[in-house]
Amino acid sequence: MRSHAIHYLILPGWQGSPAEHWQSHWQRSLPDASRAEQRDWQTPQRADWVATLERHIVAAPGRLILVAHSLGCVTLAHWAAQAAPALLAKVKGALLVAPADVERPGCPAELQNFAPMPTQLLPFPSLLVGSDNDPAATPARALELARQWGAEPVLLAGAGHINVKSGHCRWEQGFAYLYRLQNLIEQHARRLA
Repeated sequence: MRSHAIHYLILPGWQGSPAEHWQSHWQRSLPDASRAEQRDWQTPQRADWVATLERHIVAAPGRLILVAHSLGCVTLAHWAAQAAPALLAKVKGALLVAPADVERPGCPAELQNFAPMPTQLLPFPSLLVGSDNDPAATPARALELARQWGAEPVLLAGAGHINVKSGHCRWEQGFAYLYRLQNLIEQHARRLA
């Protein structure tokens, strides 16, 4: 796959992705990448976040790969569950990193309006990267979300929430999962050909 034919849309989670977060590094490193900028990073509202994502997808040039983290994964799944087929067709695949389980006990109140978690299959290839010690989703829950969304699961050992706090600033190793997703996209395209 020629990367220049793809636009990468970065979907941060709650409180956004600061400059030292791997999503910000990827945005600076990937060819043709942008970020879905939410109006309110601190008190997210599901309808607003989904509408913002839709506006970015409408405006994006050509084919898209979505790179979501935490609440960004949940926003993506909510969007895909109600999006028009023409917009869904623009998305060639999604990398879902450390999805936040908004139904978990002790979930911050600010995130609870994103419940219930969407359970529909995503209509494009996806790869879900979770961790066996992520406070935002148990390993079993991450695997369940991957199954429900039809994503290929990857469970990392001791990676936490795969963010700055867990030591994932540049997260160069994550590019291997992006490459794996691109292989899934190519396999999917060959099956449809």
